[in-house]
Amino acid sequence: MSRRSEHWADIGESTSVRGILLLCAVHRWLGRWPFRLCVYPVVLVHWLLNGTARRASLQYLRRLHAHSGVPPSRPGVWQSLHHFAMFAETMLDKILALGHRYPIGRVRMQREGVLARVRSGEGGLIVTGHLGCLELCQVMAEQVPGLRLTALVHTAHAERFNRMMRRLDETTRVELLQVTDLGPADAVRLSERVARGEFVAIAGDRVPLRGGRTVTASFLGHEAPFPIGAYVLGAALKCPVFTMACTHEGDGYRVRMDAFAERIALPRGSRDAALAGYAAQFARWLEQQVHLSPYDWFNFYPFWDQVPNEPRNE
Repeated sequence: MSRRSEHWADIGESTSVRGILLLCAVHRWLGRWPFRLCVYPVVLVHWLLNGTARRASLQYLRRLHAHSGVPPSRPGVWQSLHHFAMFAETMLDKILALGHRYPIGRVRMQREGVLARVRSGEGGLIVTGHLGCLELCQVMAEQVPGLRLTALVHTAHAERFNRMMRRLDETTRVELLQVTDLGPADAVRLSERVARGEFVAIAGDRVPLRGGRTVTASFLGHEAPFPIGAYVLGAALKCPVFTMACTHEGDGYRVRMDAFAERIALPRGSRDAALAGYAAQFARWLEQQVHLSPYDWFNFYPFWDQVPNEPRNE
């Protein structure tokens, strides 16, 4: 493998919408264990055939293990398979959440702060990561009347996924918006949504699709590239910024929404330093989340190897 890995978006999507709906039908009519009997062979085949995802999973789990300071043994095949299986289980929960069929009682969330902002008509920007089941924000929307969320994504599958969400729930308050580049027109449109009291979510752990700027920050003891788009957008929107994670806890999930910055400030004379500081702050937050829930970070591509001249240790 070259020192600089191919972009995550070039690895391709192997998830079939029809396959997801079929597996959801199995769950709906037969339950969770029949679903697992159907999906686990698929997980095993995917793990065997997708070398890029398998190596990325092992690299992440081993670096997380080393960063925790827990004595050996290091994570191996079984832990990586569990990582893949957790992703499959989470995919089911995503669809259940979007179809209003995930048990609300299994979602524990910090809703008071969000509720207060919605009641006051204030929106905001949410910087998140590929952590757990963020689609359970749909459950939060049910518990917080008036909450609407637009999630910015880089892939070309946004509209197809929106159609699937509308098929499951015509009144969904969660919308995906494809943005390969965030231009002035996009910023104006998003600013209008925030002004209406809506929230905009953007990932802080995916390198831009078309080679947008990144900065490096320490993540699990190794330098990694982090995009600056969330902080540039936050500065343009002039609104409060939050972080959000929705990860497994017990037999359900916990949604954590924390304040990140009241305003993103990018002074002209120290803009680069400010961007690096925000990225480092996000990387520290992401470390805390993956230590709390190790199998909930779903970046199945060589995350660190996208850094030029970064030595390979695994």
